[in-house]
Amino acid sequence: MAGGCFGLCRLLQRKRKNRRGPGAGPAQEVEEEVQHFQPLQQDPGRDRPEEQDRARGRLRRAVQRLLKFVGVRRRTATTAPPELTAQPDTSAAELEAEADVSTAPRDCADSGDMEPMDCAASGDMALTDGTATSDMAPTDGTETTDMAATNCAANCDMAPLDGTDTSETAPVNGRATSDTAQIEGTETSDMAPMDGTATCDTVLADTETSSDRAPTDVGAKADAATEGITNTDCMPMHSVTDAPSLDVLEQKTVSSANEVPASVSPIHQWLTCQESAEVRPPVAIRRLAHVHPGHVVMTLLHCAPACDRAAAILWRTIASSATTAYKVLPMLLGVMEDWPLHSVSTSDGDHVDVFALAATLALWLMVQEPQCQDALLVHAPRLLVALLCQVSMSTEQMPEEVSTFWRGCQEQHGLPTHPNSFVVQTIQALLWRLQWDQELVSVERKRGWDALLSADTHHYAVGLLAREMRRVLVPSYGPLARHLLGLLSREGPRWELPALAFLVEVLDYLDVSTCHDSVLQILARHLQSQCPERRRLALRGLLVLSVDPSMAKGICSLSEHLLELLCDGDGELVTMTLSLFRNVLQDGENSDGFSSTTSRLAEALRPVFDNDNSHVQLLSIRLFREVMDLLAEEGTEPWEMQVRQSLVPLFFRWHDENQCVAQAAWEALLWATSFLQRKDLEQLLKTEQPFRFCDCLMEKDMSQRGEHLHQALPYLQSPQEPLREAAVRFMGVAGWHMREQQQDLWPILKALTAMSDDDCPSVSNMRAALMATYSRAMRTPPAPLRRPMSLQQPRNSPGTTSQRSCSSS
Repeated sequence: MAGGCFGLCRLLQRKRKNRRGPGAGPAQEVEEEVQHFQPLQQDPGRDRPEEQDRARGRLRRAVQRLLKFVGVRRRTATTAPPELTAQPDTSAAELEAEADVSTAPRDCADSGDMEPMDCAASGDMALTDGTATSDMAPTDGTETTDMAATNCAANCDMAPLDGTDTSETAPVNGRATSDTAQIEGTETSDMAPMDGTATCDTVLADTETSSDRAPTDVGAKADAATEGITNTDCMPMHSVTDAPSLDVLEQKTVSSANEVPASVSPIHQWLTCQESAEVRPPVAIRRLAHVHPGHVVMTLLHCAPACDRAAAILWRTIASSATTAYKVLPMLLGVMEDWPLHSVSTSDGDHVDVFALAATLALWLMVQEPQCQDALLVHAPRLLVALLCQVSMSTEQMPEEVSTFWRGCQEQHGLPTHPNSFVVQTIQALLWRLQWDQELVSVERKRGWDALLSADTHHYAVGLLAREMRRVLVPSYGPLARHLLGLLSREGPRWELPALAFLVEVLDYLDVSTCHDSVLQILARHLQSQCPERRRLALRGLLVLSVDPSMAKGICSLSEHLLELLCDGDGELVTMTLSLFRNVLQDGENSDGFSSTTSRLAEALRPVFDNDNSHVQLLSIRLFREVMDLLAEEGTEPWEMQVRQSLVPLFFRWHDENQCVAQAAWEALLWATSFLQRKDLEQLLKTEQPFRFCDCLMEKDMSQRGEHLHQALPYLQSPQEPLREAAVRFMGVAGWHMREQQQDLWPILKALTAMSDDDCPSVSNMRAALMATYSRAMRTPPAPLRRPMSLQQPRNSPGTTSQRSCSSS
């Protein structure tokens, strides 16, 4: 059947030659082409004989049956061509010069079924740029035909015969197809030109046509002249841009890190051009991020720091792969920990600064993807610390450039006005993604989230959050503590307060044998800080380390700085300092480090007995006794004066309202009298006779009477009634023993006069009696004074058994 059709085609061509006459040559043919050429707006089929129409219709149907029989399949081009301009050329000279090219197939003989046709006789064939062939190499690497043997027959069918419309094409695999590409508003059937060259089975182009070709009208549709064939694959050229398609971007390979920016930026630009909300995420970004996580992160943060819609899609696409997110998160952490700007050199050599908040914004987008939960769990401790530090820094330090950047982010994503609120929301989103609801609610119940936003309470909230996270983060606290040490070892004040607050809470999980020197160096630096919060946190850290015997020697080297803190007005600070000293001294092997400061410590402790904080009083009295025990091992003589000077303060603390303080003072006094080998005083203490103790002390220590009196005077102004009463009685005893020298009575009389009216009648009465007695003594010559009533044992003595309810520790 195929041979018959090819023969019929050759027969029709011979008839056309005979009709022209034997004298017709190439020149005549060119002249006929010029004469028969008509503008696009005219209908070339109006002068065609009816016999030619019937012959052409039979030929066309025969070729269609042939193509259906052999099963020709058309392969469409995968890349849309640039725009082509189809303009007929009315120049006869140009047509004559291109006659041989535009009217003959390149290789008809390759089909094997027919010999090459005469160039002059091929006016029925419409060639695209003169290169329409059956076995032609595909343009731009696209194969455009399945069978070379069908080319000539297809060309005979698809060429316009005497101007017949060419929109009808052969069915492929029994289906009617019509692939048209609109070129300058002109539609041609099944046309997909590649770079201006027609390479498909049924391509028709109107760039260069023969004299027998009759172009269709500009506004005519291809399916109007076909026999039931519909236009199903029409693609307008204006939708094609210079940017490569997503498929091309997906297939592009990156052999080195230097090529990453050139691959990531086009993907971002392509997404930016897509207006559809259902755009397919480019999976190529996941492959790039998996192989080159650092370069992808920096490229995205650089080209889209505010995370526009395209960048948000890319970050979520990266987070949709757990393995890729695991590699990307450390890179984001490096940027987040470098406030406010992270300077980096990209793989293509650019030196750029990236905002730390830009990385936080990317993390916020990634957290919304459930697939990255496992990766977030691995990096949760560092992420938590970095976010907490960002809350602190954004609360205290907001450079103008950061504020400007954040305003753009806030307007684009509808985020909170201040970035610290956004970072807190990111922390909450992280805990929610990790399913740590219990910790999330616990911090909320304790007002921790609100405290994070205040510069005054931020470090307290950080410590609270660290304690609440112990249940879920204990296995990670060891590595986290080492990471915090690395942050605090950096130069500059970045992150110090929040990082130190978190370190204190996890310090007991740190293996100090591996970082002994570094941790002591960091805590010692903050111990000398002018910031009270840093000093307090440093003391807390040292207090945690003091329970480790291996750290005692290192802490002893800080004793000079610790002694200065005993004079601080902050009771909590003094309490921690006293506890630190006690922990170190409890280990006798490590107490040698305090040998150079032990005497100074004993001297510094005496004023602390009168601290307003009862707990400080208790700790100072107990520490004093422990220090003196340590000094007694070296001999009593060098430290005898230290013990004597502590007797009067301890005597008054024996009358303290706090039973534990009174008990500790009594025990310290008992030890001191034993140390001084004063059996008389020791016996009075054991029999609980406090004012006989005072009388005996002033009677025997004649050289110390003035100093004892000077130590007792401040207690006349004590807020505690028992101490004021004891002080008035002590003045009476001191005046009795110092009566021979009237000048010694002036300080007593002056102090009693300075006392305000006391609410306690007994204290007021004793004060009045003493003032009257000493006033008369000052006006008259020295005479024996009557022993004052203050020497009598008070009804409620501090030495009674009821006061011994608080046992010493």
